[in-house]
Amino acid sequence: MTDLLSRLLSERDWLLTDGATGTNLFNMGLEAGDPPEFWNVDYPDRIRALYKGAVDAGSDLFLTNSFGGNASRLKLHQAEDRARELSRISAELGREVADAAGRPVVVAGSVGPTGEIMAPMGTLTHEIAVEMFHEQAEGLKEGGADVLWLETISAPEEYKAAAEAFALAGMPWCGTMSFDTAGRTMMGMTSEAMVAMVETLDHPPIAFGANCGVGASDLLRTVLGFTAQGTARPVVAKGNAGIPKYEDGHIHYDGTPELMAEYAILARDSGAKIIGGCCGTMPEHLRAMRNALETRPAGERPTLEMITGALGGFSSASDGTGDDHVAPDRPRRRRRK
Repeated sequence: MTDLLSRLLSERDWLLTDGATGTNLFNMGLEAGDPPEFWNVDYPDRIRALYKGAVDAGSDLFLTNSFGGNASRLKLHQAEDRARELSRISAELGREVADAAGRPVVVAGSVGPTGEIMAPMGTLTHEIAVEMFHEQAEGLKEGGADVLWLETISAPEEYKAAAEAFALAGMPWCGTMSFDTAGRTMMGMTSEAMVAMVETLDHPPIAFGANCGVGASDLLRTVLGFTAQGTARPVVAKGNAGIPKYEDGHIHYDGTPELMAEYAILARDSGAKIIGGCCGTMPEHLRAMRNALETRPAGERPTLEMITGALGGFSSASDGTGDDHVAPDRPRRRRRK
């Protein structure tokens, strides 16, 4: 049986994912330092509202509120024994919302990093990482997730451990890494190396790509790095809504809905097939992205100059591959329609 995401990918030129989880929950009252996963039990209506906000804005796929739901992260809150439970409930709530949508909507079980350093540099062994990811995967599967969604990963070893765990759970999955250090992940992974790694996995993802990072321009440069390798696997682009700024005791992202609409078009034209937002991305951004993707025709593969002209300059001179040619900084402006 073909999973829902694979079927939609075969039928559509692009799919819209959701936006931020944390930003939206903070706006609902989540306090800094509190585990969002507890809200699956304590405030289920707020989690349903989070999911429904994305669906109503036009998302074809949304991530569950389980990013930090592994035993290692939950141990910080003396809740390591609740990993499976909290992940299961996050997916159950998502299943309710997706099934009531009146159209096919994919429930993607979010799986974030463990927060630990993999051996030999750190103490987290491959076997323990697989065990933690497997526990969470089984919870999300029990709750009705259509696919698993690994995100914000920096270490290739952790990505590989998750792939093995998802195979044990018998679940299809997607996986993104965060390229936030001069075009590389924090642990030094390049876009080219990620493409090569994905194709060697025994249980490869349906789609792979990048999320979060330092800004939409940088993320699209990474997407161009993926597609330059000639991969036939669908690419994911899930960029932040602009750059974070600390104002009045809170983090704000400066990306407007208009800016994120430009980003969505550039992501599609760069070769991404699953397009969404990460930190700072709200339903109003998603609506603008959906409208742009539906109404604006596909264009040429964008150059670096086109990306910086529309979205602003890159944060670093390097794209992580050793090619330090970058487009000049330009003020943000709208692309011509």
